[in-house]
Amino acid sequence: MAATQTAEWKAVCEKFRLAQELSEVESKKDPENNPFRSKYKARDLLKEIRCSLKKIESEEEIEVSNEADCESGQMVDEGPENDAGKACAGDSPAGLRSARIAVLEYYLGVNHVETEELAAGEQHLTTCMKLIDKCTTSRENVTLYIQARNQLGVLWAGRDEIEKAQGFLEIAESMYLLYMKEDGQPPMDLEDFFVPEGEGLSQQEKTRRFEMAYTHTLYYLAQVYKNLQQYERAGQYCHTTLQRQLEYKQFVPLEWAINAATLSQYYINKTCFMEARHCLAAASVIANLAGEIPSEAAAKESEAESERREELLQKRAEIARCWIKYCLNLLQDAKKLLEDNIGELDLDRQDELKRTRRNEEEDKEKGRKSAVLFGSSDTFDSICSLEEKVSSVFPLDFDEARAIFLVGQCYVAQAKEYFAMDGHVTDHIEILQDHSALFKVLAFFELDLERRCKMHKRRVDMMEPICKDLKAQYYLLICRQLQFELAETYYEMMDLKLAVAERLDQVDVHTIKKFNHLCSSSMKYYQMFLDSLRSPEGKFPEKLEDDVLRPALVARFRIARLQSKLMHSDIPTQLENLTLSLESYKFVVQYCEEHPESRKAVETELELSEEMVLLLPLKINRIQSKIVPST
Repeated sequence: MAATQTAEWKAVCEKFRLAQELSEVESKKDPENNPFRSKYKARDLLKEIRCSLKKIESEEEIEVSNEADCESGQMVDEGPENDAGKACAGDSPAGLRSARIAVLEYYLGVNHVETEELAAGEQHLTTCMKLIDKCTTSRENVTLYIQARNQLGVLWAGRDEIEKAQGFLEIAESMYLLYMKEDGQPPMDLEDFFVPEGEGLSQQEKTRRFEMAYTHTLYYLAQVYKNLQQYERAGQYCHTTLQRQLEYKQFVPLEWAINAATLSQYYINKTCFMEARHCLAAASVIANLAGEIPSEAAAKESEAESERREELLQKRAEIARCWIKYCLNLLQDAKKLLEDNIGELDLDRQDELKRTRRNEEEDKEKGRKSAVLFGSSDTFDSICSLEEKVSSVFPLDFDEARAIFLVGQCYVAQAKEYFAMDGHVTDHIEILQDHSALFKVLAFFELDLERRCKMHKRRVDMMEPICKDLKAQYYLLICRQLQFELAETYYEMMDLKLAVAERLDQVDVHTIKKFNHLCSSSMKYYQMFLDSLRSPEGKFPEKLEDDVLRPALVARFRIARLQSKLMHSDIPTQLENLTLSLESYKFVVQYCEEHPESRKAVETELELSEEMVLLLPLKINRIQSKIVPST
């Protein structure tokens, strides 16, 4: 076109380039007290371009119309309402005018949104779409149409109009698919409308930008489906987004890695451990593309290096925490599969699963793997290598469980390096709790009772010092969690020691002393938990809150059982322990009588408590009858 070669047109193109630079580059340097300075300058330039464009295109239209007059001897008068229809024709002056003005309306809309003027932004974006609405899948307009709908989708999502946002984004998605089916050639990019002739983008760059716009559509749809609680679709769109970002090299390594690690947690909740493992392996590999962690010395010398070191350490520690959850959930789900009705390892079930698993899991994995793979030739081998270090199938015996446990424990050490107790109290304790849970579930697979007991002792050793040092007035909820877990851990050790003692012909004094210590320790922490529920005046609540109802009643039930299990040859001490046990059983029964709605929370414990309230008085009477009256 003639206009694309004039000095005036070149000036318009230069002005457009400057507006882009102001908006995308210079705006990042704007001062805090004037954060939109460059955006406002860019807006003024875009408006100037729009005025210039009308003048240039008007002159061009007269020139072309005169040429058409000479050839046909007639001229059709087209009103402005028909400009949109002509936007399909790249060589039509009216079409070019509409397309270029639509591009300017798009950038003005984005500018207003970025400067928090949403109503004006919406108006410009809507005008943009109206100008090209009659020809949305043309090579000239499809990129603009998708990007405008992306922006409107984000705008309405920001207003919590999620379903409206969904509509804009789903149409953008369908438009991409339709264009790729009907044409598929690299379409015009928005910048192509404002470059001198011969200086347009390459076909490769046009393709990259078009695919990037569609990747954004999928990313925004993933967020929309998540907000609509359509988690299945959200997970699928998130995964596809991550795949495309790698394929087209449109990602920031740390940001991509965290998103992949987060997606792994969705797959874990669905028990899709192969997919979860792949996400985590990819996250670890891609995070390493962010570079080496600066040394402490370098971090002290430079503020930028200090910030970079902090970010790298934090993100890699967060990925390590996701690996811990992977290992823990894989072990816990395997436990559910293998346990009998009293929570012990079902050996028959174990043998059955071992017989049927040999080829089944491998065939399943091969069938699903092609759909979820991440990576390019540069990273694929590294991802696969990392995957091979941990299984994605349920462990069925101790050796398999231990291999997963060791991987999880390795990531515990990594996570604790950043989330240290000094400065990250809550995170550090949550990691310790996960470490404790890893030992707990590993113990399930161990058949030797003494070794199981030692695993629970490791849990006590890691939690007890922190529980003693932590200030309840600042960390009440965490203190309660630790107290209850320590009580349960000692309780499990007591049960294991009891099982060992029952196999012996005669229990020695040392074993009795150890057993009583475990009982007393468990009771102590259960009581600490119960005392934490008291008011500042020391009064126990008449009605328990829902979140502590079951733990509190279970604690009283367990204290009752522990009191009755204490081993003493001294009869008065036996009677005292049984009397205290009866009081705790009565508490559970009485509370449930006064609050019938609580019965469902502790059905098993309540049934046993009611039984013991009847039986214990008989046992106490029998023991009392053995006491010889003094003469």
